[in-house]
Amino acid sequence: QVQLVESGGGLVQAGDSLRLSCVGSGRTLSIYGMGWFRQAPGKEREFVAAINRSGRLTVYEDSVKGRFTISRGHAKDTVYLQMNSLKPEDTAVYFCGADLRWRDYRYTEMDYWGKGTLVTVSS
Repeated sequence: QVQLVESGGGLVQAGDSLRLSCVGSGRTLSIYGMGWFRQAPGKEREFVAAINRSGRLTVYEDSVKGRFTISRGHAKDTVYLQMNSLKPEDTAVYFCGADLRWRDYRYTEMDYWGKGTLVTVSS
């Protein structure tokens, strides 16, 4: 099993930046892909960004390209999401995910999840 804990959420104004962090524990050596999804009020959870184990492959949802950057920690059990130029529509609970393989996260989810951290962007 893998446990994930997110941190870094908060209330910011439009145009501000936030950095989310996620630390894994347990069987982290089995983790290949890590990423971030988000769920806005009244909506389904959606893909935001993912990164493979080496960090050389990253994928982003179109609306965050150029504003968000995903990165992997040196120990490979951590993942970060640098969010710049935040917009009110970025308001959501952000979930960290970990996967034992690499998949197309536009259409599927990951194997393990954190409990989420709330990001609120005011206009």
